[in-house]
Amino acid sequence: MIRASALYIVIVIALVIAVLCSSLIVAAYYYKLQYQKKFRYDELTSNLNSGINILLASDSIAYKSEKKFGLYGTDADTVILKKTNWGVFEVGFCKAFIQTDTLKKTLMIANKIDSLKWAAVYLIDEDRPLSVSGKTMIRGDAFVPKAGVKEAYVDGKAYQGDKRLVIGNKHDSERTLPELQSAKLAQIKGLKSYAYTDTSFYHRDTISNSFFNPTLIINFKKRVETIHDIKLSGNIIVLSDTTLIIEKTAMLNNVIVYAKGISVQEGFNGKCQLFASDSIGVQRDCVFAYPSCLCVLRFKSNKAVQARINLGENTIINGAVFTYEKEKSQLQTLIDIGKNVKIAGQVYAQGLVRFNNGGDIAGSVFTNRFLYQSTYTTFENYLINTRLDVKGLSPYYLSSSLFPVSGKKQKILQWLESN
Repeated sequence: MIRASALYIVIVIALVIAVLCSSLIVAAYYYKLQYQKKFRYDELTSNLNSGINILLASDSIAYKSEKKFGLYGTDADTVILKKTNWGVFEVGFCKAFIQTDTLKKTLMIANKIDSLKWAAVYLIDEDRPLSVSGKTMIRGDAFVPKAGVKEAYVDGKAYQGDKRLVIGNKHDSERTLPELQSAKLAQIKGLKSYAYTDTSFYHRDTISNSFFNPTLIINFKKRVETIHDIKLSGNIIVLSDTTLIIEKTAMLNNVIVYAKGISVQEGFNGKCQLFASDSIGVQRDCVFAYPSCLCVLRFKSNKAVQARINLGENTIINGAVFTYEKEKSQLQTLIDIGKNVKIAGQVYAQGLVRFNNGGDIAGSVFTNRFLYQSTYTTFENYLINTRLDVKGLSPYYLSSSLFPVSGKKQKILQWLESN
């Protein structure tokens, strides 16, 4: 005879089994959801990477405006691609989505170096040799005048470097520098045409704008302004029709600045692109992180004022420093490099490069003429205690398509944002 209590035990066991079965069903359901979610994420990631590869392999004009299409001819693999100019570089936008699921990224794009055009120095041929003295080192290919490279005795210093003078191959240079890309120059010139759109600059200590959003323009027009105690980051362009002062308390990250004249105060540290029509003055102990750019562009002749970039003592620049003038003037543009300045990247001077107490360039220098300023006199086409070293530059360095040494292949310079 079965006891009545056995019924309770059966009910309890049945309840436990039901709970276990329900748990297994729920676990299987959620596992399936997570699997589908992971599968969808992997599919979106693959489509996003495919879109990025298409951007890197395509001409900028083809994706000047947004293009939406299916990677494999179906709506299930849809991407939206766009490529825009950002100073001397480009920014790519890629968005992949399946129904309501979306992944998107922005990236900065630059060009690989063309090894056939790359050189430690390119000095145009003005029928005079390049003279070296002291502990000067030129490592890498050199494009020099037909008069060659010679040792010199200056300020009581004989040449103490490698007896080969150039540790690399020597080639004859031309009468003019290889040209900058005209289309890129025109695009940079067009930066000044933006209108004033932001009115909150004076009331905030941080302004950050995503590259997914329209560009934020801060235009001071003809007011002399000082940027200080503020963090500017992302898709922001700062414009001025006169002098703009940047204090060390200003934090700039991937921002573009375009003014008539720019003065960077002592101790500044940031990552930005600076463009000026007259001059850029950088005081001592400043650091510009990669990829930065300092440029003076002169599209109209001005015989009274020399376009110039002054780099103060102990300044470090990772990126490009260059000058351009549409019409060559008697007062050629000048890049004035101070004591203990270190540049990792490119120097392109459609004019003069002056070293005041040696120099350290890990990368390349393209110029019309070198100047060396001693205590009493100026020497033309002399390098004294100067290091021009292609090997000292990272093999991962990427250049802008603006420069004549850039190759056709584009790569990712840096990731900007992902969502």
